[in-house]
Amino acid sequence: MTTELADNVRRYRRRAGMSQEELAHTAGVSPGTVRKVEQGGTVRMETLHTLARALGVTTATLLAPDAPQPVGRGEDPNRVNLIQLRAALTPPVGLAESVEEEPNLRRFRRTVHDGAVLYHSDSYRSVASQLPALLRDANTAVAHFDHGDEHHQALLARAEAMQLAGRYLTQVRQYDLAYTALSHAITDARRTGDTLTAASGVIGMCWLLLRQGRLDEAEQLASATADVIEPRLSRATPDECAAWGWLALRAAAAAGRNNRPQEARQYHRVATTAAAAVGREHTGSFFRHWTTFGPLTVGMKGVEDAMVLGDARTVVRKSAEDAMSPKAWKHTGRPSDDNWNRHRLDVARAHARTGDLTGAMDELAGVRHASPEWLRHQRMAAETMQEILKKRKRTLTADMREMADHLGVVG
Repeated sequence: MTTELADNVRRYRRRAGMSQEELAHTAGVSPGTVRKVEQGGTVRMETLHTLARALGVTTATLLAPDAPQPVGRGEDPNRVNLIQLRAALTPPVGLAESVEEEPNLRRFRRTVHDGAVLYHSDSYRSVASQLPALLRDANTAVAHFDHGDEHHQALLARAEAMQLAGRYLTQVRQYDLAYTALSHAITDARRTGDTLTAASGVIGMCWLLLRQGRLDEAEQLASATADVIEPRLSRATPDECAAWGWLALRAAAAAGRNNRPQEARQYHRVATTAAAAVGREHTGSFFRHWTTFGPLTVGMKGVEDAMVLGDARTVVRKSAEDAMSPKAWKHTGRPSDDNWNRHRLDVARAHARTGDLTGAMDELAGVRHASPEWLRHQRMAAETMQEILKKRKRTLTADMREMADHLGVVG
């Protein structure tokens, strides 16, 4: 944690007339946690949300503009080296032009589609190994087809490739590179006039900003873009409703994490309206939304918001409702794997908070079975496992030891 953050917490605590012990009591944390943050120690972003609420300020107020993310476990040492991907995203620029064989746009877009399939199946190593060549091919296609419909198609293909790169890089916490890729994706899509593909890039950008703790910017960007693309529901397509709804969900997530619950509820109502217009979970295309959208997705995000607010009992209660069960998928449609897995992590965290360690382990085990590689990249999973280890009074079970090892958590 930065010195700026420590100073901000101390300043706002004193302005509120609170001692460290009083702030800890109001926030529901230990006095040691308050002392730790005021001494510049590392705490979870969730803890900062709690302290901000207790102090009556936004989380962004406590964070200095350039403050780094709270540090969790280290990056995966076996992660594919990103030097080639960086070179492909930021190639050297000169005066000489190389002569390339005419690109095959149809084959190239099929290759990008295959990369998206790999991403959704959590094959991150395969994605990382293919992305440098994909991005080089995308740049070559745009340079080769410099006018007309083929130029339009080449720009759209590069936007799709850049979206893939941006989503992957955000997932593995390479945030500066992710920003570069998503910026290119949005710019290329706007140049083609494809508003929905551009909006999809913005949705990805908002996810990146959320992960960086840039909450004000994420909310403002999502809200402004939602205003631009707001459809007329009486004749809107499912793709248009889904893009609008996802932007509302991103704005709600930012507002909720930033101690702005009233605004978060307003955005959530917009998302609910969009979901009602869609009716069931809408899959769309890989490059338009990168996930499903519908009433079930909005419900799961509501559970996530409750967990952000620290209301673990509500999370447990809502997750047990029939509407949130896979049994309901026959009527609601199936959510995307990543959103369902994220929902299960929220439930696991809630079980750990309420002392149901068996329930927490069951959820983690289920996610590991479904998406082992995705789980390893989720900081929430590691933090939940740390909480389980801390609360476990007896000898750890073999399953607990294996899960801790899988997540890189030291007891």
